[in-house]
Amino acid sequence: MNYTEQHIWELLTTIADPEIPVLSIVDLGIVRGVTLYPQANEQGFAGEIIITPTYSGCPAMDMIRLHINLAMTENNWPKLLVKQQLSPVWTTDWMTENGKKQLQAYGIAPPQGKAINETYLEDAVVPCPQCNSTHTTLISAFGSTSCKALFKCDSCQEPFDYFKCH
Repeated sequence: MNYTEQHIWELLTTIADPEIPVLSIVDLGIVRGVTLYPQANEQGFAGEIIITPTYSGCPAMDMIRLHINLAMTENNWPKLLVKQQLSPVWTTDWMTENGKKQLQAYGIAPPQGKAINETYLEDAVVPCPQCNSTHTTLISAFGSTSCKALFKCDSCQEPFDYFKCH
């Protein structure tokens, strides 16, 4: 089979983030690159996939690497090296618009605007993902995971996670 980088990108869009299963790892923006080698190297790798964690020490990265390797094996792809890259640091600016829409539909408020300093989180205007009201209140700077904050809607009274800009 003639393997292409585009084929690999398409397969990566089918791999869900373990913490937010409605997002693919591509929509989340953690896949930074795919490179195929003209021939396998001495370790037998035919290419590499570069991934960047949303947070340093993110516990989901090992699971993501495992899911990438399983997807490649199950689809008879050549052996690819999955490398973690810490620089440049991941930012919510790398999320796709499709990913932000999926977060909203799932009940998580997507990041608002470009990456901002978390010091100003209490000043952020975060629309409620249930009723779209902008009358919301920060409850905690940390929600169900460290990349989210917990808000409450003052209109519909529902609590919700906000995927913090960073």
